[in-house]
Amino acid sequence: FEQLKRKLQAEGLFDAARKRDLPGFPRRLGVITSPSGAAIRDVLQVLRRRAPHLPVTVFPALVQGAEAPQSLRDALVTALARGDCDILLVTRGGGSVEDLAAFNDEALARMIAAAEVPIVSAVGHEIDFSISDFVADRRAPTPSAAAELISPDSSALSSKVDAYRRRLDRVLRRNPRRHRVGPD
Repeated sequence: FEQLKRKLQAEGLFDAARKRDLPGFPRRLGVITSPSGAAIRDVLQVLRRRAPHLPVTVFPALVQGAEAPQSLRDALVTALARGDCDILLVTRGGGSVEDLAAFNDEALARMIAAAEVPIVSAVGHEIDFSISDFVADRRAPTPSAAAELISPDSSALSSKVDAYRRRLDRVLRRNPRRHRVGPD
């Protein structure tokens, strides 16, 4: 792990300058994870609360075991080839170091770094770090935190729009002739 980390860092794959900004209002989120794991349930629960309008596509992948690195790479290739997600989340819940090892795959790390769309990595719990966390555009400490990071808070946005509407109404009521729209 440390050897690969040093190698990729020396190549500049962890550099902040190469990392992309996350979209403020994503049009579609792609989630690369196990479709039956706790991580996807946590992500979807947060999104239902914060951004129920945000479409989510799950790209199924194994997230542990000998075949997991290839499965994760295949899911990432599929997500990128579809081209309809403007942000991707690579995630799984906590586990042992061995359980999380698939996210320390060099080929996966290079694919994440080279992806055309921003990628958030949320692997394990707060204390866990993976190579995918370092090369991703952003790291989140948990799958739920990643969903919070990615999604705009719909209720906060609605409150802000309401406040602007009330302010505009007040301005228009003060001097309606000055702010009249249409022919004079």
